[in-house]
Amino acid sequence: MAAEFSPVELLKDGSDAKSPPLPTTSPEVLTALVHYYRGEIGRMAGWRDRIDRTSNWAITVVAALLSVSLSAPTSHHGVLLFAMLLVSLLLLIEARRYRFFDVYRARVRRMERGYFAQILCPQAPFKVNWAAPIADSLRRPAFLMTYRAAVCRRLRRNYCWMYLILLLAWALKISSSVLQPDGSEARHVGSLTDLAANAALGPVSGWLVLGMVALFYAAMAYAALAKEPGEGELAHGEVHV
Repeated sequence: MAAEFSPVELLKDGSDAKSPPLPTTSPEVLTALVHYYRGEIGRMAGWRDRIDRTSNWAITVVAALLSVSLSAPTSHHGVLLFAMLLVSLLLLIEARRYRFFDVYRARVRRMERGYFAQILCPQAPFKVNWAAPIADSLRRPAFLMTYRAAVCRRLRRNYCWMYLILLLAWALKISSSVLQPDGSEARHVGSLTDLAANAALGPVSGWLVLGMVALFYAAMAYAALAKEPGEGELAHGEVHV
C-alpha cells in the first residue's frame, strides 16, 4: 500500500521526509532497472513515431503537389517551389523532434551496451560506472546534439531524396513547352533566356529565381554531404536512425 504523507512530514525546503526507499537487494535493483528500461523504450518509441509522422507528412506533400503541378501543362511551376518550402518546414519540425528522440535513444543504448550486452556475453574489462552518464542525464536533462546537426542528419537520411525529386520536377516544368494563352502553337524552350522567362514568378525575375534555387540546393547539398564528427553509432555505416 502506498504511504500517505501529511504536510507536517514535509521539510521546510519542500522535500519529503518519507521519500520512497531506494532498492537495497539485487532483486529490487533488477526490478527497478527493468521497469526503467521499459519506460525509456516507451518514450523513445513515442518520439520515433512522431519523427515517422513528420516524414510521412513530407512524402504526402511532395506526392500531392507533384500531381497538381505535373497533371496539366498550364499549372504554374510555383507549386513546386511552394512544395520545397513546406518540406523545409517539416524538416525543421522533424529535427526538433529528433533531438528529443536522441536523448532517450542514448539512454537506452547505454543500458544495452553497459548491462544487457554484458549479461548475454561478458567481456573484459567491465565498466562498473556505465550508468553514471544516465544518472547525470536524469538529474540534468540536456540535448546531446545541436539543432543544426539534427537538421543535417534528417536531411541526409530522408529529405535529400524528396528535395531531389522536387528539383527534377521543377527543372522539367520550367524547361517544357509553354502553351500560348490564345491557343496558338506552343512555344518551345530553346535558350537560357526562355528558361529564365519560364522560371519568373510574377514581377520576380526568372534569373533571380534560378539563383535563389541554386543557392538553396547548394546549401542542402553541403549539409547532406558534411560528415559528422561522432564515432561509433554516430559514424556512417553503423545502425542508427
